[in-house]
Amino acid sequence: MVRRLQDDTGEFSAFIMWSCQGQNTELLRLIPDMDKPSSNRYLRLLAVARLYLDNVPNIQSSWVTQGPYIGQMALRFGANDLGSTMMEENVVSSAGASFTMAKEEMVRLIRDIDETPAIRDTAYKTLEIF
Repeated sequence: MVRRLQDDTGEFSAFIMWSCQGQNTELLRLIPDMDKPSSNRYLRLLAVARLYLDNVPNIQSSWVTQGPYIGQMALRFGANDLGSTMMEENVVSSAGASFTMAKEEMVRLIRDIDETPAIRDTAYKTLEIF
């Protein structure tokens, strides 16, 4: 549906695949294994999303749900955006995720895989290159 809608409208500038964080939700009672999100599965699904959603220009890594290093790996699995430092994030943290990352760590993670870190605005216009 996302691909078809993007084909029809071209309105999506990005796709962000968040893995479900069920730690503090009613879903955990119904699906006990939900408290163990698989990083392997996340990376495989992200790679498929990049292939299938080739009409969406930006795929964002979800380090907020997966942690900094899986977020970094996601840049090798099809994501082209690590995301933001999340100055205030309430949705995922309410569900139990607690990853944080400063700008310096983000820059280092991106450089460590020989990519060029940059700050972009919400329209994905580059504002600063490091």
